[in-house]
Amino acid sequence: MKNQLNLDTKLLWKGYGIGILCIILFFTLTSFGLFGKLPNIEELENPKSNLASEIYSSDGVMIGKYYIDNRTNIEFKDLSINLVHSLIATEDERFYSHSGIDLRATFRAIFLLGSEGGGSTITQQLAKNMFNKSGHKSIFKRLIEKAQEYIIAIQLERRYTKDEIIAMYFNTVDFVNHAVGVHSASQVYFNKKPKDLSVIEAAVLVGMLKAPSAYNPVRNPNDSRSRRNVVMYQMVKNNYLTQNQFNDLSKKETVLHFTPISHTEGLAPYFRDVLAQDLKRY
Repeated sequence: MKNQLNLDTKLLWKGYGIGILCIILFFTLTSFGLFGKLPNIEELENPKSNLASEIYSSDGVMIGKYYIDNRTNIEFKDLSINLVHSLIATEDERFYSHSGIDLRATFRAIFLLGSEGGGSTITQQLAKNMFNKSGHKSIFKRLIEKAQEYIIAIQLERRYTKDEIIAMYFNTVDFVNHAVGVHSASQVYFNKKPKDLSVIEAAVLVGMLKAPSAYNPVRNPNDSRSRRNVVMYQMVKNNYLTQNQFNDLSKKETVLHFTPISHTEGLAPYFRDVLAQDLKRY
C-alpha cells in the first residue's frame, strides 16, 4: 500500500513537471512567432491606428471630420481622474503593482470560473485591442491569442509608463455610435472633453467596456445605470469614493447630451464633400 502511494505521488509530480515544461515550451514557441507573427519593436513603439481627420475653419472652429474610425488620440493629461480611477477599480485593481500580468487574477479566472472578473489586465486588453483583433475560432486558437497577449503585454510594460498605457487603452476602445476612443465617446455621449467628465459620466463609459452595446446609455439606459453603479461600487472598494458619495451618486440619473457624429452632418456639408473629393486626388 505504501509503495503504491509512493508510486502515485511520483506519477503526480512527474505529470505536474511535464505540464509545466509544456507550458514553458508553448510560450517559448509563441514568442518566436511559430503560431503567428508578433509585433516588432518598431510596431510596439509606433502603433498604427485609424485616426479621424479634423477640418477647421480659419477662426479655429471644427466644422467636420473624415474618418474610417472616429478616433482622436489623447494623452494621459487629457483624462479626468474619474476615468482613471473607475477604469482601475473595475478592470485591473492591481494595475500599478504588476508588470503586465496579474497572476492572482489569472489563477482566479482559471480555478474559480464563476467568480466576478476575468484574468486580463488593462495592459493585456490593450495588447488585444492593438495587435490581436482576430476572432478566435477554436480553443487552441484562443490559447495562442492569449499567450500572444501575455507576451505583448510584458513588452508594452517595458516600453511605456503606466500612465501612457492607460491613455493608449482608452484610445483603442470602441464605444459604438461611431465613437472610437474616449475622446470621441466623451463628445458623442456627453458633449464634453474627457478631462471634464464627472464620476457618473466616467462610470458610464467605463461600464460600457464590458459590453458596449448592452450597456449603451442611449439604447439601454436601465442596464447602463445598473452597470454604472457597479463601477462606482468598485471605486468604493478601492477607496476612490466614500460610501456616502456612492449612496448619493447611485440614486442620480445619468444626464446625457447625445451628440452623434457622421460625415453628412455638421457645418458646411457641401464644402466638406467637395474638399473630400479634392483630397482623394492626393
